[in-house]
Amino acid sequence: MRILMVTSEAVPFAKTGGLADAVSALSIELEKLGHDVRIIMPRYYRISRDNLRLLDGPMCVHCGNDEVWTAVYTSNLPGAKNIPVYFIDHEQSFGRDGIYGTHQEPDFSDNPRRFSILCHSVFQLCRKLGWYPDIIHAHDWSASLAPVLLKFNERYHEEFSHTASVLTIHNLGYQGIYGKQNYPFFGLDWCHFYSAGFEDYDNVNFLKAGLVSSDMLTTVSPTYAKEIQRSEYGFRMDGILRNRNDDLEGILNGVDTNVWNPLKDKKIPVQYSASSIEKKLQNKLALQEKMGLEVNPSVPLFGIITRLADQKGVAELFAPTYGCAYRMCTQMNIQFVVLGSGESWCENEINILQSKLPNFRAFIGYNDSLSHLIEAGSDFFMMPSRYEPCGLNQMYSLIYGTLPIVRRTGGLADTVSNYDEATGKGTGFVFDDLTPNSIFDTAGWAVYAWYNKPAHIKAMRIRGMKQKFGWDVSAQKYEDVYKRAQAKIIK
Repeated sequence: MRILMVTSEAVPFAKTGGLADAVSALSIELEKLGHDVRIIMPRYYRISRDNLRLLDGPMCVHCGNDEVWTAVYTSNLPGAKNIPVYFIDHEQSFGRDGIYGTHQEPDFSDNPRRFSILCHSVFQLCRKLGWYPDIIHAHDWSASLAPVLLKFNERYHEEFSHTASVLTIHNLGYQGIYGKQNYPFFGLDWCHFYSAGFEDYDNVNFLKAGLVSSDMLTTVSPTYAKEIQRSEYGFRMDGILRNRNDDLEGILNGVDTNVWNPLKDKKIPVQYSASSIEKKLQNKLALQEKMGLEVNPSVPLFGIITRLADQKGVAELFAPTYGCAYRMCTQMNIQFVVLGSGESWCENEINILQSKLPNFRAFIGYNDSLSHLIEAGSDFFMMPSRYEPCGLNQMYSLIYGTLPIVRRTGGLADTVSNYDEATGKGTGFVFDDLTPNSIFDTAGWAVYAWYNKPAHIKAMRIRGMKQKFGWDVSAQKYEDVYKRAQAKIIK
């Protein structure tokens, strides 16, 4: 098949979260299965033109009554044999810091125009190349206009008459809701404001239109596919998703095991595997030393790498007088390491905690090498998410023999099995209610097992490390979705 990925992010070019990893990794696996895969995305300011090749001639993109002229650059996706990445170069739209916004302007006011240009460019680029996809695979709200344009405008042209669309929901909480005055720039008749699904309390909702108009829908774990059809997780889209249940598939994201593999990882002091699990201890000692903790192999070390946002359960961990992290560090014989950034109140509170607690240390920001060391050096990994479409860090943790402590939601429920004290089975510690007490009690359960059931801890570590989280199985499931999407338009 000829498959065109439409995305706002892809590693290593631009990334804010797991979307970027998923697009690139899935593309590489699909190429291994024999498909002709290509990627289209914006050229942001941070993506240097010096390492890209300019395609001949400018490209005219019509967005409603506006005529936008862009350049197109290209490069090959690292790690792939031959996956071209096409960068839409429009300085006014994308020549700035930030993908969706900045700290000063978290959500750019012209995002509707920016990502409309990206989605209109899909069809003009195909014409420029003389290459027409069997599947347009759009990712999240910023690419959701592409399936809508395909259905209502482009499929009437012969070259796109056999092109089907798939939309992947990476996080339903982000929908791209903007003022109705942006609609004329989308290049669609006003009758489609309602029929395509844009209307949302007299605003336009990019993701809603994509959910209504795409031939097939996927999301990033089986449990999340069920959860988003319920009101508590559906962000007002649950009715549409229940109506499209037969067209919705939950496919668990994979892990790039070339990057996240303790036997190959050059970013940790000592490499190890399930058969040499005892070497993991050296990474723990290195993490303790690096973070200024007491170097002590017998004390259980808790790690967390996260966006400091409400979705991640940070209030239940760190909020003043409410969160349980202070109680954990004063009432349990543990150590705690935090890596993350986000809401300023949370960053401030974490800094206060580490000024008070000798067994609590944090790095505010992001550090790739430190993230690898935390995964390798921690004994337990905290993920008390309010909701988690897929999650990657719990899978990284399992691969590195670090036992996750997670809430039973989304991809966390699909990847972590609960500890059974009677048999020693399981790969982590799972709780249901997101409250400070639930987190505290589950952490206490893990600490009890650490001090009293060391054989169980070792067996759980080895069991987790032997699990397979590669993209090969996921890619085959996407193949099936593509075939179903094509069957729908052939009918």
